[in-house]
Amino acid sequence: MLRERYRVDLVELQTTCETNYARLLRLLPSMRDSTQVRQVATSHGEQLQGVLTLNVTEACPYTTTLQVSQQYRMPWLPALHMEVRVYHDARMAEVISAQHARRFRGVYPYPNADMHHPDEKTQLNLFLAEWLSHALACGHELAPLG
Repeated sequence: MLRERYRVDLVELQTTCETNYARLLRLLPSMRDSTQVRQVATSHGEQLQGVLTLNVTEACPYTTTLQVSQQYRMPWLPALHMEVRVYHDARMAEVISAQHARRFRGVYPYPNADMHHPDEKTQLNLFLAEWLSHALACGHELAPLG
């Protein structure tokens, strides 16, 4: 019995990228104008659970590039490090690099040498969506120490 080949759901991927753009605008409203860094912390009571860092590395008229990373992570959670390209004219934000891998294809044959999932690009953008949603719902400004 043959398994059906994975096909990219462009509507789902574009919707995710558009929603990520809206979330990033709420977290970094002036990202288009200048490079900046914002740290959003999540806590449970007095215990700091994690800090999501959004670092604008390049601000151009039509695109912005961000580094998204997590600090103070939980021991069971792998460190998050992504590069995100924001397209202001299309109102979309897409993961272009994650964990030192770049240029993701829409579909990967499976199995493959790098062990990417067939829908790796979609999964990375959904993962970013979950982190941004969590930061908006449960996050607060990281208070400076001292």
